[in-house]
Amino acid sequence: MSGITDKVAIVAASCTPFGEHWDRGTEDLLARAVNELETDAKPDAYWLGTAQSGMSGITLGRVIHEDKPITRVENYCASGSEALRNAAYAVASGAYDVAMAVGVEKVKDSGYQGLNAFPIPNDGTERSLTAAAMFSLVIPAYAHKYGVSDEDMRDALAHIAAKNHANGAKNPRAQFRREMSKEQVCASPKVAGSLGVLDCAGVADGAAAAVVVRAEDANKYTDKPLYIKALSFIAGSGSGLTDPSYDYTHFPEVETSVKDAYAQAGIDDPRTAFAMAEVHDCFTPTELVLMEDLGFCARGTAWKEIRNGAFDLHGDLPVNPDGGLKSFGHPVGATGLRMLFECWLQLRGEAPPERQIDNTRALALTQNLGGYPGEMVSFVSIVGT
Repeated sequence: MSGITDKVAIVAASCTPFGEHWDRGTEDLLARAVNELETDAKPDAYWLGTAQSGMSGITLGRVIHEDKPITRVENYCASGSEALRNAAYAVASGAYDVAMAVGVEKVKDSGYQGLNAFPIPNDGTERSLTAAAMFSLVIPAYAHKYGVSDEDMRDALAHIAAKNHANGAKNPRAQFRREMSKEQVCASPKVAGSLGVLDCAGVADGAAAAVVVRAEDANKYTDKPLYIKALSFIAGSGSGLTDPSYDYTHFPEVETSVKDAYAQAGIDDPRTAFAMAEVHDCFTPTELVLMEDLGFCARGTAWKEIRNGAFDLHGDLPVNPDGGLKSFGHPVGATGLRMLFECWLQLRGEAPPERQIDNTRALALTQNLGGYPGEMVSFVSIVGT
């Protein structure tokens, strides 16, 4: 696939604080995300990513008060990323000059802890485990395959949680702004297998947005645009749940999507190509496996690299410098665009000094997934200055 490398630019991005917004509804969150976009670019069309906080484009139409084409999209936890992908391809096609991608989710006062998943009819053979239970299976599978002791595995996962909490503590938009030690992470109550409460991302409300234009028009709106180098999305077949060869130590959909993204962007050595990466740390073992699926380290070595600080804020390759899902929580429709917002800040040198990374490499990656091991969708974007 040839992609749209350097054909589309991001000229504005925004992100609301994520948290328990008992006093704000979906429209309030959308309005804040849209109003905080600092740009003169006037969208011709909109794409709204939300899993369950609204049906149809009218959800956003009530906020912008314009009769414009607004398309609501959903793709599990990658719904915000899907909005960006559609908006970018619409601009690249020439159909529109300016497009906006918006993601939102309002779940904290819905009566459910997390999304109230729609009861989709099936043949009775679908998995019945929770997300935490499904991702907890990664821990013993990885430890067994690569000969990692329980103590070393626990320490590596605790390092991920502590790293992301330390980054989030420096971020005013994060929901959880408290550093957590590895000892505190390890002592948290277990929720599934050896997966503890502090290995899991929280639940939150929030919204984020981005405006895209054709690359040649970017400097009309900002002197520091970000150019899209690659967009890749894969929806798996779900065969991992029935395939006896699937071993829960890698995510095939992520491998496929990132291979495509690297081909589009001409990336040969991902470990040294990027200034930063935002990845989908819904659970600590997810981030561990992603370090290998994304090619940041060799198979069976991520647990060592993590413990050595390779992916810390000032490590070889900062991963989740904003605090990730671990610190923000996960308002499903907004997460993918929240990741992009951090790239926007960091590559433009506008992150707070206490967490500004070295951005001389001038490229950033986002990886946003939805579903479960063996049954997943995966989005990868690469953006640069």
